[in-house]
Amino acid sequence: MTRPRLKKALGQHHLTRPELCRPLVEFLTPSGERVVEVGPGGGVLTGQLLDAGARVWGVELDLEWAWELRRALRTHAARGGDAAQRRSPLQPLVMDALDLPWARLPAPTLVAGNLPYNVATAIITDLLPHWDRIPRAAFLLQKEVAERLTARPGTRDYGSLTVFVECYAEATILGRVRPGSFRPPPKVESAFVGLRLHAPPLPAGEMGSFLARIRAAFGQKRKTLRNALGRVVGSARVEAALQALDLPPTTRAEELPLDRWLALWPLVR
Repeated sequence: MTRPRLKKALGQHHLTRPELCRPLVEFLTPSGERVVEVGPGGGVLTGQLLDAGARVWGVELDLEWAWELRRALRTHAARGGDAAQRRSPLQPLVMDALDLPWARLPAPTLVAGNLPYNVATAIITDLLPHWDRIPRAAFLLQKEVAERLTARPGTRDYGSLTVFVECYAEATILGRVRPGSFRPPPKVESAFVGLRLHAPPLPAGEMGSFLARIRAAFGQKRKTLRNALGRVVGSARVEAALQALDLPPTTRAEELPLDRWLALWPLVR
């Protein structure tokens, strides 16, 4: 049977070998758990999640590939023995992952997926505030995005996204994947990232304002905090805040770890 064509507009790059998914599956430990898989495509990762004992909700935007997922996993199930039992844990859902109602997911639900590069950051930032429902998530991402999620202060990749992620999760790179492991091969390398979600460091009602200050500080990354945040709360106030924390007046956003941002927040809110 001819498989659907891969659509460049949807950023479809499918993994070719099941064993590539091992780092993600081992991180999630999904046996007996519900897993929302974003963009299952032809089902390479889906099959590994089912083999590990997960119940999978496969969220697929492309109707043709949603049908292919059902067909491919029916064959996969038949090879595994009891086809009826193996099909039952899979529920394909045809919808845009950007519209997923994360707040309505039953707890606990794990999340996984080979995310299209153009929507990966949006999906991750949407799901992280729902730490009370999602204890763990793992994704295959463009390597540059993975490095931004896991960067350390003072490095090139450290930015507002890094701080946002650290507020809600412990992020770890689980392994790298070369372009030749996909069909068709992308022009970039990829990496698996595991996220262990946790409660944010501030009350939920404060997080929006706190993260807005972080974005403002990183919005002019080459400028000092005095200049970047001074446009929002006044230079004199920023100077006083830095002095109170024994930070030099030349401090820049990329130099501060999360605990320093949290100490600075009451002084510049």
